[in-house]
Amino acid sequence: MTQISILGCGWLGLPLAKSLIAKKRYSVNGSTTSENKLSILKNAGINSFLVALESESVSESITSFLAKSEILIIDIPPKLRGNNDDTSRKVFVEKIQNLIAFIEKSTVKKVLFVSSTAVYGNENGIITEETIPNPETESSKQLLLAEAILQKNKNFETTILRFGGLIGEDRHPVKHLAGKENLENPDAPVNLIHQNDCIRIIEMIINQSKWNEVFNAVAPFHPSRQEYYTQQAKELNLVLPKFSLEKSNIKKTISNEKIETSLNYQFRLENY
Repeated sequence: MTQISILGCGWLGLPLAKSLIAKKRYSVNGSTTSENKLSILKNAGINSFLVALESESVSESITSFLAKSEILIIDIPPKLRGNNDDTSRKVFVEKIQNLIAFIEKSTVKKVLFVSSTAVYGNENGIITEETIPNPETESSKQLLLAEAILQKNKNFETTILRFGGLIGEDRHPVKHLAGKENLENPDAPVNLIHQNDCIRIIEMIINQSKWNEVFNAVAPFHPSRQEYYTQQAKELNLVLPKFSLEKSNIKKTISNEKIETSLNYQFRLENY
């Protein structure tokens, strides 16, 4: 049985851990920064650990959390919205650097880092894994730096998985857009991925040993923002968002061709 450590058992990490355990082929170590969640993880059959990454230190439990695991999945967000100074950017990168020191001493040989297509910024046209990233927000700049640090390390193999906008039963951008007015970029295409697809793609990367790779993961579904969010608001009985009449100058469409061909993956479009 293969043991996997998931750093960050939150919105995606927790259901991912449950799905892996259900396969009967994996045991899972899961981390949380909240003592209250330890019992939730334990009740799901996860070996639970309280782990906090800081810029200057890592919880002592990190060694036990990584012990005997072959694969580490890192799913922790930078959490730096609206923060644009150099010091804040270094904090997340330093956390990853501190973590790497412990990975090097552990049994982990494969790392999957959950990143975001936000690293491409507002580039126009069809975006593939060959497109040079151009991050504009502080969190996306940090993610790209963290990607590079992990990929350059020769002590383990790292695959970078860049997800588009995350949606699921309890998470949808339209809930934040409902009732708002003069929203920008009405005809910009959406680039979304459902939680269920996120989990299945991670499992296929593990099953097919797709390491030292970069994957963009979004559904092959790109209606305009105005079209999609208006329809979603209607279906959820929310106040309709109102979009600006100005045409968008952003036409970014994330290609999922590599995911579909390399993994032979089929998205479940009924989720969208």
